[in-house]
This record gives sequence, C-alpha cells and structure tokens, in this order.
Amino acid sequence: MKNIYYSYEAFRQDLKDLTQKIDEPFDTIIGIARGGLSMAQLLSEYYNIRRVYTLNTIGYDGQEKREGVEVFALPPLDASTKRVLIVDDIVDSGETLEEVLSLLENAYPHIIFYSATIFYKKSAKIAPTWFIREPKGWVDFFWSEDIKGN
Repeated sequence: MKNIYYSYEAFRQDLKDLTQKIDEPFDTIIGIARGGLSMAQLLSEYYNIRRVYTLNTIGYDGQEKREGVEVFALPPLDASTKRVLIVDDIVDSGETLEEVLSLLENAYPHIIFYSATIFYKKSAKIAPTWFIREPKGWVDFFWSEDIKGN
C-alpha cells in the first residue's frame, strides 16, 4: 500500500471545507486522541466552543491493526450538553468510531452525537456524519511526520 503525505496546508484547507459541510449545531467537541486532537482545537476556535474534551483510543500499533479497539477516558458530559461533535482524522475500518459512539450513547442517552473526519474509507462499517476525502493509501499525517525531520 502506498503511503501518502498529508500536509498542514491540506489539513487547514480541509478543515475550512469541513466547516462548510457541517450543517447541524453542536455545543461540545470531543477529539479522539490522537488524530482528532488538532481538529478539535482548531474547530473549537472557529466555532468559539470552549467545551472541548478528549477521549483516547488504541486500535493500531503503527500501521498494524490491533485485535480490538480500546477506548478509555470518557469525558464527563453534564446535563447542559445537548449536541456533541466527535472528531478524528480518519475512519478506516470504522471500529473506533463505532465503539466510541456506542460507549458515549450508552453513557449519555440524552445527547445527540455527530462525527466529522478528514478521511473516510467507504469500506468502513460506519460512516461519519461529515467527511472530506477518501484515502488512496496509508496516510502519513504532518503531525506525526514533520517533527521527526524526515
């Protein structure tokens, strides 16, 4: 499988495009660590939302898919939270988003959850509410590659 470098410039433009696609209101953002953290921070600035949380998942070791997805550190959402945007860099198999949504919906049945990603593989078992691109190989994100000096 071919590796594709994804630059900050492409990311910045894709986030701008994503804001044009998102057509539902939300009051909270949850970034899935690690890929969704940069998205959560920039989108929170754009939408002027201060209720920004993270949760952690582990589904890959490098480029190797793990047997299952671990999800931990669910955020403490209170009764004033009505609509949440979950962000991540990619929906690959869909297992991470599916597991995250299942846990959050069970923990917070009164909340409406949406999801947004930059990349989405059509073969995934679940689709995000909004996405920008379909990847054509393994994506090497700038936040993982640029500080390595490669």
